[in-house]
Amino acid sequence: MSIFTDLAHQYIDGEWLAGTGSWDIIDVNPYNGEKLAAVTVATVEQVDRAYRAAERAQRDWAATGPYARRTVLERALRITEERHKEIVEAMIDELGGTRPKAEYEVHLAMEFLREAVQLAVRPDGRTLPSPVAGKENRVQRLPVGVVAVISPFNFPFLVTLKSVAPALALGNAVVIKPNQNAPVAGGGIIAKIFEDAGLPAGLLNVLVTDIAEIGDAILTHPVPKVISFAGSDRTGRHVGSVAARHFKRTVLELSGNSALVVLDDADVDYAVDAAVFSRFVFQGQVCMAANRILVDAGVAEEFTEKFTARVRALKTGDPREADTHIGPLINSFQADALTALVDRAVESGARALVRGSTRGNLVEPTVLTDLPEDSPLLGQEIFGPVALLVVFDGEEEAVRLANATPYGLSGAVHTRDVERGVRFARRVETGMFHVNDSTIVDEPLTAFGGEKASGLGRLGGEATVEAFTTLKWISVQHGRTQFPI
Repeated sequence: MSIFTDLAHQYIDGEWLAGTGSWDIIDVNPYNGEKLAAVTVATVEQVDRAYRAAERAQRDWAATGPYARRTVLERALRITEERHKEIVEAMIDELGGTRPKAEYEVHLAMEFLREAVQLAVRPDGRTLPSPVAGKENRVQRLPVGVVAVISPFNFPFLVTLKSVAPALALGNAVVIKPNQNAPVAGGGIIAKIFEDAGLPAGLLNVLVTDIAEIGDAILTHPVPKVISFAGSDRTGRHVGSVAARHFKRTVLELSGNSALVVLDDADVDYAVDAAVFSRFVFQGQVCMAANRILVDAGVAEEFTEKFTARVRALKTGDPREADTHIGPLINSFQADALTALVDRAVESGARALVRGSTRGNLVEPTVLTDLPEDSPLLGQEIFGPVALLVVFDGEEEAVRLANATPYGLSGAVHTRDVERGVRFARRVETGMFHVNDSTIVDEPLTAFGGEKASGLGRLGGEATVEAFTTLKWISVQHGRTQFPI
């Protein structure tokens, strides 16, 4: 049996189950249209069952202590390493990404698992002084209880594990709702890894379903205390507002419109390499992707010539072929919408330096320039292989253009003067910014997250601990307090 046949199910309280809804989510290979699996959707009743199982199991899990939790995480890491090739193959089929993209995702996911192993045994409390004689103040860091993780299709294995692994390590239980386009990579595979690692039943649950079936039940259910969501800003606004009304904390990793900035003293060849990767990895379906390539007028001619030559050489096709750079978009809706977006931009005056064609879900890369500064395209997220090339005159204009978007997730600047790059980075309104690198960077110890419409909260390192724990103050009076009444 295939991994899709085995794992395309609901996973509730340690059992692999069929959904009890009346319709199916069809998991499809976006390159060849092959049906990988059909998953009957979970219902509101199954949402409740998953959350109640998580609530019950979490109490004992928190009480087992950090070393027992660490042991399970260590086994999960070993299993992931052993199944590395199988996971990569499944992601190529389910997501349409190339093998290097899938390898990168699994490798980085394992790095986050390694960090989660360490998180389990980090110090979890402090003793603070008191101005009151005889009093001791203990501040304990406790698990929040149950965490809901709603993950995207583009990096489903990595992004889901970024929340799931540390949440479990810190003593929480988790309910995952994977994206409908990635129910196995973002749900079933992860559940199987932890099941085989010996995670007690109920601590990790997977619900493959849709808002059309359950409404906001994932968000409004009384059990989860934190909602970790990665996806579009439109959906993120809804998640954040519903969660706030129910006094739930959120970590929101939302859309981006990153700029890769090439200053007049940049290493142009290296900047071209970074720009091609930053825009076209996984067909540009990455929140950190460089939508906009901003280039100083002094190097614009050289950069444009080299960049467009590299883009024209990118091969679009079967993601399983070793020489393919760009595979399919995730579905026909996205492919058609992106093609229409490019058509409208050209009709409105943009000039196509490279104009790719669309064949089914395969969209060849496009490079547009000469967009009017008020073009809506410059301010929005483009989830596909379309690069916008903008020439600027001087550093001040570059900063202004980089900030001329409602988003603020990532970005990069290229310059031979590192400290100039750092000064530039500080002026750009983003949660992350990189000097002489890609816009697409993620590491386990750093604070990942955005500003403006790109989200709320951070994950990574200490930020992850803050996200999935709560503080409790317990004071102990060893003497006697003198009360005024």
